[in-house]
Amino acid sequence: MPALKYGCNPHQAQAAFESDAVAVHNGAPSMINMLDALNAWQLVAELSEVLEAPAAASFKHVSPAGAAVGVPLSDDLRRVYEVGDRDLSPLATAYVRARGADPKSSFGDFVALSNPVDAATAAYLKGVVSDGIVAPGFEEGTLATLAAKKGGSFAVIETDPDYRPPAVESREVFGVTLIQERNNRRLRLADLADLVCGQLNETATRDLLLALVTLKYTQSNSVGYALDGQMIGIGAGQQSRVDCTKLAGAKADVWHLARHPKVLGIAFRPAVRRQERINWRVRYIEGDLTPGERTGFAQAVVDEPPGPLLPDERSGWLADFDGVALASDGFIPFRDNIDHAARHGVSYIAQPGGSTRDAEVAEACREHGIAMVHTGLRLFHH
Repeated sequence: MPALKYGCNPHQAQAAFESDAVAVHNGAPSMINMLDALNAWQLVAELSEVLEAPAAASFKHVSPAGAAVGVPLSDDLRRVYEVGDRDLSPLATAYVRARGADPKSSFGDFVALSNPVDAATAAYLKGVVSDGIVAPGFEEGTLATLAAKKGGSFAVIETDPDYRPPAVESREVFGVTLIQERNNRRLRLADLADLVCGQLNETATRDLLLALVTLKYTQSNSVGYALDGQMIGIGAGQQSRVDCTKLAGAKADVWHLARHPKVLGIAFRPAVRRQERINWRVRYIEGDLTPGERTGFAQAVVDEPPGPLLPDERSGWLADFDGVALASDGFIPFRDNIDHAARHGVSYIAQPGGSTRDAEVAEACREHGIAMVHTGLRLFHH
């Protein structure tokens, strides 16, 4: 039985795992690393199968900070994600998108890839701060590149893509063994057939399926926003669904504001590293720099720091934000979720339905010009 570095905390020294599904090639993963790896692998495997494209996820504390498929990047997103003219494979593009969704949360993430690691993806990963990776294989030379990260402590886990877990799973909590049927229900196009209002196009269908698969492996309650083949905001583990909607919407706004010309126009000194540039842009967008951070920002830029993003600059830029797909892992109980989602560019919604206020929620969608489908499928995950 292979030992783990430790359990959820360092003082939980006795920890191990037992499975034929994975092999650890480098590093000493912790319990949380393994939980991230196993959940993230299931996400990218299903996402790649459903959307027939390379998929990637960036996991932190057993929920995705981002997930995406390999849709080519626009010029502005290349600048936001700091990849410039780098040659990216579809798999590398998927991870760049997944990590770029919420770069603050993705710092020190666990990486999951649906396909064997290729040279382009390994080269990109070499320069980012991550704890480990799970993938179904490694092309020549990539395993050595990854194993050298973090002074040789980077966790490298290979999973068997042909492994099928048992139909029934169990876990022990407080000495009590809990048993349930695994959630083997795969998402599919037919889950979007019950159109309550509005119409879906091809990209909306893709993004709704992306969001639904992502939430299937996100701690509940959860709501996710997707656009252009990637998640742009995930609200995970909130007790109130409208709080999930607000949290995910706030993250989506930061993602969109990162493309604002004023943000992209910030000129940093050459010595400022890539991750620091990304962090400064996020702090600048969020507009809550402390006096000490303002001093640090002034030292990081070439000229005088730009003035803050003014309210009308923010609202004007966000007013053009549309085409966003939103998924909810449980039914939407009140129209306040819809009213809030509409402020963040949401044009399409997928949710189980089944609330006593379904008619009220549907009417709110019609008022905002939002298309909505009922999937009839709850996706709680714990």
